[in-house]
Amino acid sequence: MPSVEIESHFVNLVECIALESQAEIERMADRRKRLGAAHAEKSGETIIDLAIEDHRSGLGGRHLVKFCRRNRNRPMPWHKLKAGSPVVVSDFSDGSNASWTGVVSARRNDSIEVALDRWPEGKVFRIDLTADEVTRQRYLSAINTVRMSKGRLGQMREILMGERKPTYREMPAEPKPLRSRIELNAVQQECVRFAASANDFALIHGPPGTGKTTTVVAFICECVADGDKVLACAPSNTAVDNLLERLVAEGVRAVRLGHPARVTESMREHSLDGLAEHHENAPIVRDMRREAKDLFRKADRWTRGTPARGEKQELRRDAKRMLADAKLLERQAVESILDRADVICATTTFNEEMLGDRWFQTAVVDEACQTTEPGCWVPVMRSDRLILAGDPFQLPPTVLSAEATAKGYSISMLERLMELYGDSTTRLLTRQYRMHEEIMRFSSDRFYDGKLVADEHVAGHLLCDLPGIEASNETEKPVEFFDSAGAGWDEMIEPEGLSKLNEKEAEFVVFKVRQLIGQGVNIDDIAVIAPYAAQVRKIRGLFRNIKTESGEVSEVANIEVDTVDGFQGREKEVVVISLCRSNPQCEIGFLKDYRRTNVALTRARRKLIVIGDSATLGSDEFYGSLFQYFESINSYRSVFEEMSQMDLQD
Repeated sequence: MPSVEIESHFVNLVECIALESQAEIERMADRRKRLGAAHAEKSGETIIDLAIEDHRSGLGGRHLVKFCRRNRNRPMPWHKLKAGSPVVVSDFSDGSNASWTGVVSARRNDSIEVALDRWPEGKVFRIDLTADEVTRQRYLSAINTVRMSKGRLGQMREILMGERKPTYREMPAEPKPLRSRIELNAVQQECVRFAASANDFALIHGPPGTGKTTTVVAFICECVADGDKVLACAPSNTAVDNLLERLVAEGVRAVRLGHPARVTESMREHSLDGLAEHHENAPIVRDMRREAKDLFRKADRWTRGTPARGEKQELRRDAKRMLADAKLLERQAVESILDRADVICATTTFNEEMLGDRWFQTAVVDEACQTTEPGCWVPVMRSDRLILAGDPFQLPPTVLSAEATAKGYSISMLERLMELYGDSTTRLLTRQYRMHEEIMRFSSDRFYDGKLVADEHVAGHLLCDLPGIEASNETEKPVEFFDSAGAGWDEMIEPEGLSKLNEKEAEFVVFKVRQLIGQGVNIDDIAVIAPYAAQVRKIRGLFRNIKTESGEVSEVANIEVDTVDGFQGREKEVVVISLCRSNPQCEIGFLKDYRRTNVALTRARRKLIVIGDSATLGSDEFYGSLFQYFESINSYRSVFEEMSQMDLQD
């Protein structure tokens, strides 16, 4: 039985899961009630006034339905509905209560595709993000199993809770070369060897741009070379697909679990559904189901006189037996696919029933700091050892309940273990391959004890080094901060009171982006990040309003603009950050979450532009230090220096 301390920890997790569930239900209900249909889209969780533009058949007989605006002249709004999001599609006609649950399978600038089990009847539709209670039920199931388990899982529980020390095999003085073809630096190689030496668990701390996922994939390849079966997980579908894509490229036999709509289209052939569709049993299964359907139809629509006594019942029995045999063949196909796989890739909330009684020598969780602790206990239940990779100084788990946060629910397992065991269980990746040295330096000093080193291939790279880009003040300088203090660019609350925006700052963002494009920078190489959804909507709207000489919408409308969360794990040659806050009270709201700012500051490869009000933000110690750093590298500017050019562009 677990100790009192361990039992108390798990009871707290269960309480936090309940608090989080209630907080999500209340938040969604409150927004819908407060906003109503007219302003529902402002939350980012709803899209209204949609029509079906196209549809196709998906894996497992699902309908992949593409929705777009009824009025194609109206742009799709900014929204939080990403591939894999659980949604409800509703008939938006007056008085209709019809609805269908589904999963977002793809999103584009002008449409959204949803995988549905049933065809949606209607002409006008609404799509709403819905609570993911399945995930929470799997969390609870995992916690209950871990609490009561003995044997190896009981040992892992005690080790991961600090009541038993983890052990490691001694590494030889002259280690053997790694068998992966992936090119790794010395620190990454040492990290792989350290993880391989773990008997219980190991932690890989990967700051931005240091090749964390590359290191994880190399480690998995090493495990496969040893004959191990590996369970490779991540909190998000995007992160799982990233792992899958890299493993497949290395020739690893990997299978992706999960709803096909949650899998990137290019990777669906490696999903369990996709592989089952092409299994040798698949044609037989399809024929058997077709024949069973014909038998049911014959029994229901007898047209040649009166059937013999009991003949209809016999037809139905035959059809049911055929469906049962088809299901058995399908299950056999699934079993053979899973048996042949070296690596199973899944989110941390995978359906346990799909794995039967399979056990793994190693479970790996990439981006482990983006999931709450219960998400890591799910793979622990299936493995002898656990490798967690992530960065506690980037995006934390999303937790809605303030009470759950106060109870520690936003602290990931990786972060807790780093605090519990210190450096003895962790290896830090230190060479980064993304950012110019001046873009990297502040984050390195602030979050990583100054240990990050920019690789020589990126340390001095600039925008003007790219083909077709003019050499200018804008393209030869890797970092610029534009201070709006004193300009009167005050923030405001969006009309419905949901979020904050700064109109003048948004206009300045557009001005700087157009300036860079004019100097040859490719639109696809630029991204804009804003911490507030209202500012994202404002900037997107400004780009969409830019017209060509012929009156058409300019191609700059395709500039990528999103919140910080949307750019985790991403990078662009140029990133423009709009900090938005500007008020006499010096209130900065959730900009106090410095980890999010760290993510924003480390997305750019060659050019980082930050726009903000030093009078509002500078009173905060973190932002004061950031602005001092900008001054120290001669990157501090005032918006007044640019306003005359901005007026000319208008």
